[in-house]
Amino acid sequence: MSGLRSLAMTLGLLGASGCALAAGAASSLGGAAAVDGASIIHADRHPGEWLTYGRTYDEQRYSPLTQINDRNVGRLGLAWHYDIPGDRRVQEGTPLIAGGVMYLTTAWSRVVALNAATGKRLWVFHPHVPRSADAHGCCDVGNRGVAIWRGRVYVGTYDGRLIALDAKTGRPLWSVRTADYTKGYTITGAPIVVKGRVIIGNGGGEFATRGYVTAYDARTGKEDWRFYTVPGKPGVRDGAASDAVLARIARPTWHGQYWKYGGGGNVWDAISYDPSSDLLYIGTGNGSPWNGTVRSPGDNLFITSIVALRPQSGHYVWHFQEVPRDVWDYDADQQIILADIRIGGKVRRVLMQAPKDGIFYVLDRTTGRFISGRPYTPINWARGLDSSGRPIENTGRFYDLTGKPTLAMPGAAGGHNWQPMSYDPATGLVYLPVSGMAFTYAAAKRVSLRKLGWNTGDAFTALPENPQVVAQIRKSLTGFLVAWNPATQRAAWSVPLGTPWNGGVVSTAGNLVFQGDSMGRFCAYRATDGRRLWSVETHTGIVAPPVTYEVGGRQYVAVEIGWGGAFALAAGQLALDSQVNEGNVPRLLVFRLGGRQAMPAPPPPPQWMRDPPPPATVSAQAIALGRTKFQSFCSVCHGDSAVSGGVLPDLRYAQALVNPGLWQRIVRGGLLEPGGMVSFAGQLTPREIEAVRDYVIYRANQTQGERAARPY
Repeated sequence: MSGLRSLAMTLGLLGASGCALAAGAASSLGGAAAVDGASIIHADRHPGEWLTYGRTYDEQRYSPLTQINDRNVGRLGLAWHYDIPGDRRVQEGTPLIAGGVMYLTTAWSRVVALNAATGKRLWVFHPHVPRSADAHGCCDVGNRGVAIWRGRVYVGTYDGRLIALDAKTGRPLWSVRTADYTKGYTITGAPIVVKGRVIIGNGGGEFATRGYVTAYDARTGKEDWRFYTVPGKPGVRDGAASDAVLARIARPTWHGQYWKYGGGGNVWDAISYDPSSDLLYIGTGNGSPWNGTVRSPGDNLFITSIVALRPQSGHYVWHFQEVPRDVWDYDADQQIILADIRIGGKVRRVLMQAPKDGIFYVLDRTTGRFISGRPYTPINWARGLDSSGRPIENTGRFYDLTGKPTLAMPGAAGGHNWQPMSYDPATGLVYLPVSGMAFTYAAAKRVSLRKLGWNTGDAFTALPENPQVVAQIRKSLTGFLVAWNPATQRAAWSVPLGTPWNGGVVSTAGNLVFQGDSMGRFCAYRATDGRRLWSVETHTGIVAPPVTYEVGGRQYVAVEIGWGGAFALAAGQLALDSQVNEGNVPRLLVFRLGGRQAMPAPPPPPQWMRDPPPPATVSAQAIALGRTKFQSFCSVCHGDSAVSGGVLPDLRYAQALVNPGLWQRIVRGGLLEPGGMVSFAGQLTPREIEAVRDYVIYRANQTQGERAARPY
């Protein structure tokens, strides 16, 4: 055990025996009104707080608290819980804690303030996001967190607003429209506040959008600067901080009429800040559409890149592109961790990222120079990296323009997605949630921009019903908690979890790593060797990352539970098989040593439609048309091959199947639009809508008697 670890453990044992050192430091901050840049930079002076998304600007998600440690974690029990009201949708939030108050976000961008010691609700803010916005986003209606600054709480909403709230009351102070959801933009990521500026990006890389990040005055909401990540139409200036660098560096890497397809590069999650170099780091998403043949030849800067900017002005400093001309949806939006680590006998100031492409990158965070990169999971799209960090691609793995499916590893869900990792400076290890999920890609034979639905240039009919290909994909499904050594680019240990799409992690000076998984287990592992020391069954899949904090001399560990997200929505039977089969009841669970509250009871078992589906009597040609339209327009929400992944209704059990008139009123007429099911009248003809129904009836008959899907 290192000297730093021994010191931390000693302080933890003192705290457990009554020493108020940590508690006193934690209480000295004075609540949300005292949160500013200095308090975030010097977070270790008040270790009981969690003041920004990654606890500190460097996004390490490491807590110096030690009261709960590897010697006593077996005594953890539930202290209190909060049942999250509303839909049974995904919960992705990182709660923030300041002055004994917890601020958490839930699905549909709600914000809740709770007493962090008791769970008593203080206030709730509901932004009233239109349910129709659900159809304009790719990956569920979760929200990952808020920012706190000088008595205010800032939240980005799914429909593209940035809102400032009074931290004491939850009363809105100002609101700005930072992105237009009707054009495919959404916000699910947490803002960050740097030097009095609230900085927020947006999602939409599947919807013909053009990515950007914007800084607003934290006091007034006035726009300060904006940086676009990909060029717009030639000859048209944006009047943005990005104008000069896009013209000089990025535009030469784009060709054709790329701007008609948006370009992508959305900054939907990763934002970090280094006070020592005064650099803001953003991660950018895939190109739009995915299919590079449609989008543009060339590297297409700055998609799938890390870009360093000046936080005061938004001016460009450097970039590093991880996947030039990305055709795989290999976003570089995954968390960016900053640290000082010893590599080859020299301490280097680095940033680290494990993006969707399956490669762990270490860069010099001052210059952006490539230091090292190595696959953290099996990949087949590239043979490795050259000396500059550019991938050596297996070109035979690009889209087959004949429409023949190509199986790639990782798939579009990534070897690691948004679920945060954690860096422990005592062990020198990064604790990384890894997923194994292959995906079949194929170029669409015809590509036209849709006003509703994904614009990827990919034929989603490549998602196969072919048993042999399904078997290949199923074989690839796995998950691990991996302790990765960034200095040696090798795994120190790995814990198999059995399923993909597991939760984010937090590590602590108590020699612990906490993580929830898709099967509803919330676990504590020993940080040095990965041994599982404690677990509890929550009965609901977990994708959110935990946090730990201290109030009144007691350390707590909190995690939101609630299944969902891109994989859960779209992967059909594969997603259904990868989660606990007990329902989806969103909650916040908070644990402490000696907690005595009983765990909430499991949700009631699913209730199935008792009546058999109508007989499948139409022609194979009609079913084939219905499958094409379902996979293109419906599968990203209702699941591959009409099998729900356990979030939205499984259409195989829909009552409307027996009533073609009702089916038309829902899909074409927008009967259920207030609940989020918008009209597809502008995208599908009545004949095509009926063909979709025929296909779902066919699938319902195929799966009659199965009770694997769950009706929500």
